[in-house]
Amino acid sequence: MSSFEKSSNTKKILFICVENAGRSQMAEGFFRKYAPTGYVAISAGTKPTPAINPIAVEAMKEVGIDLGKQKPKMLTSEIISDSVLNVSMGCMDKTECPAVFTNSLDWNIEDPKGKPIEKVREIRDNIEQKVRQLCKTLK
Repeated sequence: MSSFEKSSNTKKILFICVENAGRSQMAEGFFRKYAPTGYVAISAGTKPTPAINPIAVEAMKEVGIDLGKQKPKMLTSEIISDSVLNVSMGCMDKTECPAVFTNSLDWNIEDPKGKPIEKVREIRDNIEQKVRQLCKTLK
């Protein structure tokens, strides 16, 4: 079964940021790599952009994760209710992420938008570390 198929045994972890173009996409990519059995990742945004940040795609390719085919997705109440945990990448302000205040974590990660590749690499590495820590807590 692929990680995209629904299963009654599959638990979804939702990664959220405003545009779903950088941080949450990177977190989804890392979670797919490190997730324990029975867990899948999804990411979404409150105001998704048309495409993923190309610098984020480049930074993730450097660590062997291809986000090139991913598309930003709109955060919906269905996506939220289907998830066992919502992880905000740093948009826990009620204006930008009004529906994310139940069963959620806020990682408060800097937005890579408009940043040079060196800074995006730092953000990427921070996200990877947080995803690995999260995966250790899931059983």
